[in-house]
Amino acid sequence: MESMTNTAATLPDFVQSLPKVELHLHIEGTLEPEMLLTLARRNGVHIPYRTIDAARAAYQFADLQSFLQVYYLGGSVLRKERDFYELTQAYLARCKVQRIRHAELFFDPQTHLANGVALEAVIGGIHAALRDAERDWDISSALILCFERDRDPEPAVALLERACRLGGIVGIGLDSAELGHPPGRFQEVFAVAGSLGLHRVAHAGEEGPPAYIWQALDVLGVERIDHGVRCLEDPVLVHRLVDDRVPLTVCPFSNVALKVFDQLSTHNLARLLKAGLWVTINSDDPAYFGGYLNENMIDTLSCLNLTARDALILERNAVTAAFCSDQRKQSLLKELDEYGASPQNGL
Repeated sequence: MESMTNTAATLPDFVQSLPKVELHLHIEGTLEPEMLLTLARRNGVHIPYRTIDAARAAYQFADLQSFLQVYYLGGSVLRKERDFYELTQAYLARCKVQRIRHAELFFDPQTHLANGVALEAVIGGIHAALRDAERDWDISSALILCFERDRDPEPAVALLERACRLGGIVGIGLDSAELGHPPGRFQEVFAVAGSLGLHRVAHAGEEGPPAYIWQALDVLGVERIDHGVRCLEDPVLVHRLVDDRVPLTVCPFSNVALKVFDQLSTHNLARLLKAGLWVTINSDDPAYFGGYLNENMIDTLSCLNLTARDALILERNAVTAAFCSDQRKQSLLKELDEYGASPQNGL
């Protein structure tokens, strides 16, 4: 059989069955319009959409700030532990279908606390769904608490300490509106997280400049950069990222929806790979940006004339960058190797 080529017939089939890892996924960003309306009715929360079509039409954005306005409105319908369980379980059911074998989920507790929701309900609901998916579907996972960078950083340490007492989180992140909110403002809480042995990641270099990536690395001490696509503007930074093997959790559909790139065909993912950067593909907020992990991979690889071999490289990168045990990584890498070596895949 000839080597797998990048054709409409073969690449989607290859990606659909490829064992995958997702490292950049906001669980609140998986709130599909149907669930949005269901939870709004169930919890008596007023939203300005009366139909699924109206809600879906609102999922169109000019930039990150306009997206966040709709995103936080969606988050307001999540009020009870049951809601967080159902939201997370629905995403994990998609993981099962899309052959996502390990998923790392961000959540935004500050949004829910501001809506009067107990932290115990948020973490309890999400974590119960993660446990069930591991038991029933052998999908491993990790939960990362994100701080919203456009909020006051002062209460962050107390919130982190509360979350750690409840258990269930493996790390912290930094998200929300990037421009005008440099990572360095959150130095204290990231230092505390490091002292507690938690993993640290941060959104940087999507809308914000390369300087934000430098800050995330040198001030916050992060292990991964979420997005990071603007790093190519700074050759010295690229060398740093390559030399230190810092993973980038790139989200192509998100970048296009938020106008970082005009269209997928102009995305710089292929150039990131060519530069030797440790790149992964992820779906970010898939309900809002038009596709989950498989769709992001298939469309991006196709538009950039990348191949099934590139898909394997991206997934090996993701497994190696994951916050899971060495034993789990070896198991996932074995699955990838066996899949790539299968004669039916023609690699």
